Amino acid sequence: MKCRARAHANIALIKYWGKRDARLNLPAVGSISLTLSTLRSETEIVFSDEIEQDVLFLNGQKAKPKEVARVSSFLDLIRDRAKIKQKARINSFNNFPTAAGLASSASGFAALTLAATRALRLNLSARELSVLARRGSGSAARSIFGGFVEMHKGVSDDGSDAFAEQLFPPDYWDIRLLIGITSEQPKKVGSTDGMTLSKETSPYYRNWIETQEYDLQQMREAIKTKDFPKLGELSEHSCLKMHAVALSGNPGIIYWNAVTVEAMHAVRELRRTGVPAFFTIDAGPQIKVLCLPEDEQKTRDCLLSVPGIERVIVNRPGPDAQILEEDN
Repeated sequence: MKCRARAHANIALIKYWGKRDARLNLPAVGSISLTLSTLRSETEIVFSDEIEQDVLFLNGQKAKPKEVARVSSFLDLIRDRAKIKQKARINSFNNFPTAAGLASSASGFAALTLAATRALRLNLSARELSVLARRGSGSAARSIFGGFVEMHKGVSDDGSDAFAEQLFPPDYWDIRLLIGITSEQPKKVGSTDGMTLSKETSPYYRNWIETQEYDLQQMREAIKTKDFPKLGELSEHSCLKMHAVALSGNPGIIYWNAVTVEAMHAVRELRRTGVPAFFTIDAGPQIKVLCLPEDEQKTRDCLLSVPGIERVIVNRPGPDAQILEEDN
């Protein structure tokens, strides 16, 4: 029972921050994201009676016990569904920095979900895969799909209606998302811990929840009508609101570094010169910039002009998660 799958990272345009149920990984708010063409994870999994305990390798290195425990707990959900007890060997590779604010858990768990369920011959729909992937990582629910994707927060206690669905496929709208890498190091505060602290201590958390539905509605309309300035403005505003919640926790969480802040100012200065470019930042120091294809080079040059930007990764809308190889 063996399978290898690939899934691509996604970046939320309307951010996800906060959980309404941590045990089931249910989001407190809905979100809308763009799946990326360049950043991806490939995961191979083998289930066997000869494997005594789950073994996980990340980018060729044996994973830490905490990482193995997280994956084993997730695989138990799939094993229960398939009514098997075999342990697994997992090899997962990212072509980008891990745990550094680039959605490595999203692509990683989406690829693992697809590989594990296919290896065990579970015939799940895309919606079922999304619901399952969410249990591993909230944003992984979105990486099952390519293009522009919406995650529904749901209202059911069992999480059955907390799933993602594709709004539009990758070829619907040719835009760019450029990533300025400001650090290759893992972030010090994980997203889950950051969300928990924000929920418990930020005075702005309630307002964040209450304004999300309006932002989602506006973003759906911006994508539907291909209104790029509106999409960019909404993305930048949602980003700053999310970080305001994190910053206002106690103690406040600062995901940015000095290069991140300098790059934010550079993007706004670029916009003042007439180039419609807009930044967004997740729970990490990397800056992402949305622009149109004709402005890709100017935007790239802008990012590279910021001291401390190590490299720039260019993305278009990316594809669905897919099977690469499986044993029949």
